[in-house]
Amino acid sequence: MKLNVYLKDKLFAIVVTFITLIIIFLILMAFKINTEIIIPVLVIFLICNLMILLIDYFRKKKFYSYLLYNIEGLDKAYLVLETLENPEFYEGKLLYQALYEIDKSFLENVNKIDKNRKDFKEYVEMWIHEVKIPLASLILTINNHKNEINPKIKAQIKKLEDYVDQVLYYVRSENAEKDYLIKEINLGSIIKNIGLKNMDDLLDNNIEFIVEKTNALVFSDSKWLEFIIGQIVNNSIKYKRNIKNSYIKISVRDEKTGVILIIEDNGLGIKESDIKQVFDKSFTGENGRVRSKSTGMGLYIAKNMCERLGHIITIESSVNKYTRVCITFAKNDFYEIVK
Repeated sequence: MKLNVYLKDKLFAIVVTFITLIIIFLILMAFKINTEIIIPVLVIFLICNLMILLIDYFRKKKFYSYLLYNIEGLDKAYLVLETLENPEFYEGKLLYQALYEIDKSFLENVNKIDKNRKDFKEYVEMWIHEVKIPLASLILTINNHKNEINPKIKAQIKKLEDYVDQVLYYVRSENAEKDYLIKEINLGSIIKNIGLKNMDDLLDNNIEFIVEKTNALVFSDSKWLEFIIGQIVNNSIKYKRNIKNSYIKISVRDEKTGVILIIEDNGLGIKESDIKQVFDKSFTGENGRVRSKSTGMGLYIAKNMCERLGHIITIESSVNKYTRVCITFAKNDFYEIVK
């Protein structure tokens, strides 16, 4: 709150004060009061009005400066009322009451929206679980009648299953801390499950699945980690090149800073202009637009979950050469000591 702005706002009151001063002076002169008395009276009048103005300024300055400072310092500015005391001056009390009513109305609407969102989320989760039952039955039926059913039908049902899983994990990722359990797991068993799950797609696309010494112990959630790696492997399958020696190679490198899981393929690769955006929500890039109808959500969810689990995920690529995704798992020395 600046003094010059405040004085400009009080210009009308200042003008009235000076007009009053002139009127008092003229009245005293009309009554032929001695000049030695008039001057002290006028000075006292000016000093009193100036003090009133300054006291009002500093009192308001303290409140409004604190208000603006707190707004800038808060991540959620609407909570600023919780940091303020009810001011002593009338304008401040009106503002405080107005902020209280606005804040109350805002929170009521937020709670209502949040409740609707939670209800919708619960419905989606319930719907997904219901859908997975007939999907599992279809897959089982197809596996029992491989020679009678067109392989394309199986491929489409597999895609449908993957998309349903993606929706489920996306819905859960918002409150993922309630759905994961960090513990020591073996990367080898996770990779084995992913290989078995994608075996048909790998065979149908003539992609060699190479696993090199992945029996490393890391701290993570097995269910979420399997989904993250699965999304990366699915992308590698989706964006393969039409060459004879297509491969997906998975390896582990143990370093001082942590264990690094490396997933590499020799597929289409990613353009340099797209590489910085591959983890962005709904970003499909050139490959997603040309090669298939991609949702752009898989890597976004993978990145989001890696951050929540405390892992670091990076990607590098060269067009028509390779794509390499690295997931770094921090070493938990504290856990090892306590255990």
